[in-house]
Amino acid sequence: MTPASVHRARLSRREALLFEAGVKLGGIFHQYLGIPLTPRTAAGVARTIERAVALQPYVVGVRVRIDPSRGGPVGPGRFAYRYLIAEMMDVTVRLRDGSDEVEARLAHRADLRYPLMSVTRVGARRPARPAGRRSGRTRGRSGRRTSRSAG
Repeated sequence: MTPASVHRARLSRREALLFEAGVKLGGIFHQYLGIPLTPRTAAGVARTIERAVALQPYVVGVRVRIDPSRGGPVGPGRFAYRYLIAEMMDVTVRLRDGSDEVEARLAHRADLRYPLMSVTRVGARRPARPAGRRSGRTRGRSGRRTSRSAG
């Protein structure tokens, strides 16, 4: 799929990716605000949003963090939950088309009192690491990241 096959205006791949990043963040913001959550369910809601956004075109990475402590008071008894509000969300999406890559973020800015969507990085795809050089972290059998021990 090329920008010309999707957009009526002549857009570069990078411009089309920037547009798509805005669509993804706007969709997250407007689709999920108001969903009930508790501290126990917040991580599951975040994973669900990540999985849904990851299905969309050009997405190569998405990270959603929800901090339920930033919400208002919790109701009593079985109504002891909050609903997702913009102040709780911190979302990063990474999109790629060919060698062009963009990263955008949705995060509440306390200084602006506003959930700001911004472009955080625009550029060419990051080169892969050489085979012999690895970070100090690896994935264990469970799939979780673990620190490699020296020795």
